[in-house]
Amino acid sequence: MPLETLINAGFVDYLILLIYFVFVLGIGLAARHQVSDSLDFFLSGRSLPGWVTGLAFVSANLGAVEIMGMSANGAQIGIPTVHYFWIGAIPAMVFLGIVMMPFYYGSGVRSVPEFMLKRFGPAAHLVNAISFALAQLLIAGINLYLLGTIVHALLGWPLWVALIVAAVIVLAYISLGGLSAAIYNEVLQFFVIVASLLPLVIIGLHRVGGWSGLKAKITAAADAHPDVVTPAAQQLHSWPGQALSGFSNPVMSVIGITLGLGFVLSFGYWTTNFVEVQRAMASDSLSSARKTPIIGAFPKMLVPFLTVLPGMLAAVLVPEIARMKAGEKVAGGASGGFVQYNDSVLFLIRSLLPTGLTGVAITGLLAAFMAGMAANISAFNTVFSVDIWQHYVVKDKSDDYYVKVGRIATVIATVIAIGTAFMASGFSNIMDYLQTLFGFFNAPLFATFILGMFWKRSTPHAGWSGLVVGTLSAVTVWVMSLTGVFTLPGQGTAFLAATVGFVADIIVSIVVSLFTEPKPAEELVRLVYSETPKEHLVDPQEKSLPWYRRTVPLGMTVLAITVVLNIVF
Repeated sequence: MPLETLINAGFVDYLILLIYFVFVLGIGLAARHQVSDSLDFFLSGRSLPGWVTGLAFVSANLGAVEIMGMSANGAQIGIPTVHYFWIGAIPAMVFLGIVMMPFYYGSGVRSVPEFMLKRFGPAAHLVNAISFALAQLLIAGINLYLLGTIVHALLGWPLWVALIVAAVIVLAYISLGGLSAAIYNEVLQFFVIVASLLPLVIIGLHRVGGWSGLKAKITAAADAHPDVVTPAAQQLHSWPGQALSGFSNPVMSVIGITLGLGFVLSFGYWTTNFVEVQRAMASDSLSSARKTPIIGAFPKMLVPFLTVLPGMLAAVLVPEIARMKAGEKVAGGASGGFVQYNDSVLFLIRSLLPTGLTGVAITGLLAAFMAGMAANISAFNTVFSVDIWQHYVVKDKSDDYYVKVGRIATVIATVIAIGTAFMASGFSNIMDYLQTLFGFFNAPLFATFILGMFWKRSTPHAGWSGLVVGTLSAVTVWVMSLTGVFTLPGQGTAFLAATVGFVADIIVSIVVSLFTEPKPAEELVRLVYSETPKEHLVDPQEKSLPWYRRTVPLGMTVLAITVVLNIVF
């Protein structure tokens, strides 16, 4: 009896997929010859140009969350999902490039936790390293789970078999070539992902009669099921975004989105997440490192048109998604159970694309999920090897030893990610799970970083105690939500947990700092803004470049375009 599959792929589709895998493993083999020491394996020898690291920066984030998560949100709540990009990413990416990268790159650290070690000492460093490593294992599981659903949908294999096969492929090229293999594959994956999603948008819009036709169909579906479907007016306008924030009051919704998502969650993620920062730290100069997130911001602005729109199209073009949105339980989901919002893109591929384009689309999805998982795994192996093993377990060994530890950590992380993938499978909308994790780990860390970089009085004791209390506070809010103390729809609980974690960290850090001893000023050079000479914060060669190649003008251009997008939509 043949295996039942969601997507019926032909020979040409499989051939496209095979060619792509040959390229991926070939890049891993080629990158292996460039790995001669730990700096090569963990940071690509700090030799990559800004345009490469910029594309890798956005591609590393263009994984399961961007495609399945954002399309799921697009199908469920519509246009307000763009806030994850235009409010929840771009401003923080510009801030990272202009303000924070000089400290990361200039201090010579190999990881974000290592910066914590220099600024706050071993206790804060260990807390950050362990929490970050745990977060990467959980988030890698999200990417692996969705990668497994693609293999299941394509081949009909049981989910556990699909997870193992997908994990082995990612493990192969990360183990071979380290960060260089991950980054060069991410650049390739970026173009493959765009080529795979663009036909879905073009054909889908043509099928519904353009943008006006899409709005009309969304309005009709919302009017037909007013008790369970988000009102059309909220689905078709980004502001005030009640469907996203969970607040019925428009003013509270705007505050929740701008403060909870736009500041705490966004800045917490983009400025402290080593998965992203690692790409910039692999750049060949301070100027390239600062421009990396800003270069990445230009394609990032356009990603909603490739991710959110397919979800909105699936909600009106795919009967299974439309019925589920109307409140039905529909059998035949990509993971083998009931249909979920996470299945929107897969069903759209099945419904719209002919042979050939189906192969490109499936290849693009696999590329995206491998990029996301590889980014998590490569960041994990760096932090585990450099920040945990080298500092606290086995010290003063050769470079070869720590590269070997990094490769072993890659294998272990991949095995654990298979387990955490099953945790992710329990969420109908993967964004609910992910934003909860960000609230736990990134929001308190951002509070500690901001105080540490801009307040020289912040002490080592404040560093670790603020992180611990902030994280526990965020977890407490989440538990209160689970136990029914309060309820917020959408991602409102995640926004609230992140804000509480951030505020708790700030309060505890300030109080502890006032009662404990700060580090001497001479130890804070390149770590604290007021103690760092201005010439250390910029690349002197930038002055000779035209404006469009300088960090600050590029950043201001990105922000201006983002403001226009918020007004238009």
